[in-house]
Amino acid sequence: MKALLIPVLLLLPACDQEDFAPSGERVFAPGLAGESDIDGLVVGHRLMAAGQYELALKSYQRAAASQGLNADTLSAIASANLQLGRLNQAERLMRQAVAIDPTFAAAWNNLGVILMERGNVVEARQVFRRAFATDNGQSEEIRDNLKLAIAKSEDPGYNPTTDNNTKLVRRGTGDYLILQTP
Repeated sequence: MKALLIPVLLLLPACDQEDFAPSGERVFAPGLAGESDIDGLVVGHRLMAAGQYELALKSYQRAAASQGLNADTLSAIASANLQLGRLNQAERLMRQAVAIDPTFAAAWNNLGVILMERGNVVEARQVFRRAFATDNGQSEEIRDNLKLAIAKSEDPGYNPTTDNNTKLVRRGTGDYLILQTP
């Protein structure tokens, strides 16, 4: 039994307080040595992919504290808020992101997603058009979101409160695709 404890005890000094998030949960960021090397956006993206939206939000906020409120950090914070259902905050932050960087196609797309979630289909259609133009039509996800917004805005019987049969799907590090569900 003592033979098993020795290797474990030898590993303990390798862990220090920097390895843990404030909540006590371990933040996994392979290949990143010290706290000064950790990019809060990278850690946040990994946490979002793992479905840990509150922890991702905290990581994005730490990134904003060190990098400033730029288009990337605002968009990331807005995306976490979107996943947490905080649509008002998400919309406000995403509008700030596109105001800072009007060429950020993913932020325009995500603003459109937020607007669709809120039932603002006509404005979402305009925002998706802007995202599509900014991206030069390269993104299939943006194209699909634009098509859906056009179809819903041209349907006179569409009621966003009762006919919202869409599902958000996260693609990549922060882009969202709206899928039509049966």
